[in-house]
Amino acid sequence: MHNVPKDEVFVIGHKNPDTDSVCSAIAYAALKNIKEEKYIPKRAGNINKETEFVLKYFDVPVPELIKDVNTQVRDISYRLVEGVSGDITMKQAFELMRSNDATTLPVVENGKIKGIVTVGDIAEAYILEGNDNILHVSRTKYAQIAETIGGSLIYGNSHSYVSNGKVVVGTAHVELLEQHIHENDIVIISDREATQIAAIKSGASMIIVCLVDKVSDKVMELAKSKDCAIVTTQNDTFKVARLIGQSIPIKYFMVKDGIMTFYEDDTVDYLKNIMSKTRVRYFPVIDENGNYKGLVSRRNFINARKKQLILVDHNERTQSVNGVDEAEILEIIDHHRIANIETRMPVYFRNQPLGCTATIVYQMYQEQGIIPDAKIAGLLCSAILSDTLVFKSPTCTEIDKISAMKLAELAGIDVNAFAMEMFSAGSNLKGKSMDEILHQDFKKFDIGDMTVGIGQINSINEKELAEIRRDMEKYLETYNESGCDIILFVMTNIFDEGSGILCYGDEADTLCRNAFGAEIEDGYVYLPGIVSRKKQIVPALVYATNDLS
Repeated sequence: MHNVPKDEVFVIGHKNPDTDSVCSAIAYAALKNIKEEKYIPKRAGNINKETEFVLKYFDVPVPELIKDVNTQVRDISYRLVEGVSGDITMKQAFELMRSNDATTLPVVENGKIKGIVTVGDIAEAYILEGNDNILHVSRTKYAQIAETIGGSLIYGNSHSYVSNGKVVVGTAHVELLEQHIHENDIVIISDREATQIAAIKSGASMIIVCLVDKVSDKVMELAKSKDCAIVTTQNDTFKVARLIGQSIPIKYFMVKDGIMTFYEDDTVDYLKNIMSKTRVRYFPVIDENGNYKGLVSRRNFINARKKQLILVDHNERTQSVNGVDEAEILEIIDHHRIANIETRMPVYFRNQPLGCTATIVYQMYQEQGIIPDAKIAGLLCSAILSDTLVFKSPTCTEIDKISAMKLAELAGIDVNAFAMEMFSAGSNLKGKSMDEILHQDFKKFDIGDMTVGIGQINSINEKELAEIRRDMEKYLETYNESGCDIILFVMTNIFDEGSGILCYGDEADTLCRNAFGAEIEDGYVYLPGIVSRKKQIVPALVYATNDLS
């Protein structure tokens, strides 16, 4: 059997997700699942207070956070070889390998990996082991010996371990045999009563009587008086002598130190790197709790299944979940400028100049003749109200407004009252650090030969915005965002329909001056009528790069 990777597709928005990103992912996954139940909404970052309010209001669970979409061990069709006990014998282990067409067995105890046994380990132990006392050293049980040689323990405790002694094949005359048997030896003998009695009197801890099912009463009584175990078998002495060494429990010779294991969440690239440095063929796979799952080998790479994604509310690489280049993108649903996401194959790409991705998703519901339920309608309406600032943003179209009103009716909410409640929840930034506020809704854009990071907050509280501006100015003086040449922090007053912008970076003042036609004073500018990052701020920055080049 093999682990079969789940046939699932993640519907996911951008990093630092906003309400549109999260709600559109949930709603689009729900639409896709009507035909095929395999679409799972995810998020690429922590949700903000506004989105948290929306999800709680409509009683919808927060999508699971996924940090990257690199191909992982869980995406490989690795082998589900059942773990075995360290108490099984060499013979049993080999038979299991043969029946399962396997060359490696994991030794597992209480779900945890304790050792590894390979065909090579068995061969080496069987052929090269030269210790006459091996059955004692390896703590072999009487029951293991009887089972391995195909015999029956007719006297003795099956749970007893072999005492300190060696294995002797008693085919010699009685007089000679008595000279070679020592205390606690295991003696393999024929059905001759005299030989059996001699072995017991010489102190044997066990006699194995071949080609019989029972012994005489005299032998049995003597064995009981000397506490000598008796095993009978239909096999001859040669076969028993050949098989008895295979009764050793595998925990004696298994590899138990330095075992390299892989978690299901480990990436295939990490797996390849480790495997390239060793000649080991199979490696145990464990889950997050350290419990054994199966075995993975180099050949399993061939069956690695890339994560499958549908991207919503973005198509820019810097905004996507980590590892997006290693994933398989199936669809993109977006309302932003077409940027730089690359795909290996043609995909369904729907991009419309609307104020919100949720509006596009609602159109797709309508095109398929499906009326969203109250929860989905509420999520889609919330996303439109958020992205269009209750229809005040220049990005808002008549289609957005009509869609929001229809969805509000389906959800049973009053647009203005709900929007006020939603924005109030979202603008409550008390207790948050400046880093959290900066990255609450933060996106990176490749503009010209620069990468510009733009964080934006919306608020209905002018006093709150003034306090954040003061603290953010101090924070950004020493802050450096990895991979960014310029950082802009946009503070939008929803009711005043304007934004204050903090500009940081070597070319920030020049870029913003050219983009907005306004003087920058101490890294700050207030822009009346500017509320949209997508339709007003980013396009202006793109045009301005021509003046910097």
